[in-house]
Amino acid sequence: MHRLFVAIRPPEDIRDLLIDAMDDSLDFRWQDEEQLHLTLRFIGEVERPIAEDLADALGRVRADPFEVCVAGVGRFEQRSSGALWAGVEPKAPLAALAAKVERACVDVGLEPERRAFHPHITLARWKGRRTREVARFLDRTRGLASGPFEVTEFILFESHLSRHGAQYEEVASYPLG
Repeated sequence: MHRLFVAIRPPEDIRDLLIDAMDDSLDFRWQDEEQLHLTLRFIGEVERPIAEDLADALGRVRADPFEVCVAGVGRFEQRSSGALWAGVEPKAPLAALAAKVERACVDVGLEPERRAFHPHITLARWKGRRTREVARFLDRTRGLASGPFEVTEFILFESHLSRHGAQYEEVASYPLG
């Protein structure tokens, strides 16, 4: 089985900006530089034939390069866990590319994604109640922003889970334009 997702990898200067926004708080499990990405579509575990069909289908996705920037921070929360993230704008070109990736996924037989697309780059995760710590981080990084950066490709990644966290391996990259 292959645990896959499709994402955009921000350039090094943007990853550096995001790393600098993180602190050394032990209340969160911070992403490392290699883990920073903007997910266009989480696929999950699939057998090799589906993975190969998907890799081919993604090669037929057509879109022009576009510019986005980091704009603000936020959180996703569930009952006893959550994630801190950096927002990415504008949403329209990202959503258009995500929709094309979604069509490729459905075309190879994957179930449609039910969650709304919300462009973001996960910075950290937490378990338990962290209300005060989350509020402190959001307040401290409220103005997080970058200049524009060009999105020129998207990538099919395989995620390998271990006790040290997820390790991401690039399976294939797909240029825009």
